[in-house]
Amino acid sequence: MAEFDDQDFNRSALNVRYNRAWYTGQRVERIPSGLIRVVGSDCLSLDLSFNELTSISAVRDFTCLEELILDNNDLRDLRSLPPMPTIRTLSLNNNKITDIDATLERIRECCPDVSYVSLLGNPGCPDQLTDPTVNDDADYERYRLYAIHVLPPSLRFLDSRPVTKQERLDARSRGRFLRTVKLAFQSSPSLLTISPVEEIEASMNVNYTPLPRSVRKPQDHRGAYGKCKYRYSGKNSEGNRFISNNDL
Repeated sequence: MAEFDDQDFNRSALNVRYNRAWYTGQRVERIPSGLIRVVGSDCLSLDLSFNELTSISAVRDFTCLEELILDNNDLRDLRSLPPMPTIRTLSLNNNKITDIDATLERIRECCPDVSYVSLLGNPGCPDQLTDPTVNDDADYERYRLYAIHVLPPSLRFLDSRPVTKQERLDARSRGRFLRTVKLAFQSSPSLLTISPVEEIEASMNVNYTPLPRSVRKPQDHRGAYGKCKYRYSGKNSEGNRFISNNDL
């Protein structure tokens, strides 16, 4: 049985060196069960980039893993991520993750001592690389503060930048208010980072216009005439000095 398991992946594509393993570009949807038998449970770094992974539950066998690279796969969420207390680096760039909130929560639960996390290129990450027509720098900065607020205090790097002291202070004071909210549109859905007030207005479908709803003809003109009981004067009304009291 063990011999059969060892053959459920392309052995020639596996590179192992100094407790580090690379198995990339093989279009596998799940981590091969025979991989652990060849690599060993003492593996510290595993790179599974450029595959078609939809589940990573088999990574639970790598009990000593400190670095897990899952870039360019087909992961839509991290529900299959098992508890991995030894993980320090988790890279998930260019997957298909849409619910960034649930993903951050899952990382916090399963990787309590993680120091490097990268989620660039996912539909749920409001970075300009994903969709420059929708996202801007402000969207991403708000996302960073929320992510720093959710992820463990051990976090040192988020995406391509180190977490600064000021970001950590800002995340502590207002990070919980900057959750990324997904709005559903009839045309193409997009991810926007909005304030709670904007979220309420969007749900109420407010359609306000200052213009009158009915159109009147020129013959329907109505006016009002009367005397003004108030007079404005001040430094911004210098033109009034040419008007005498009899003219008022």
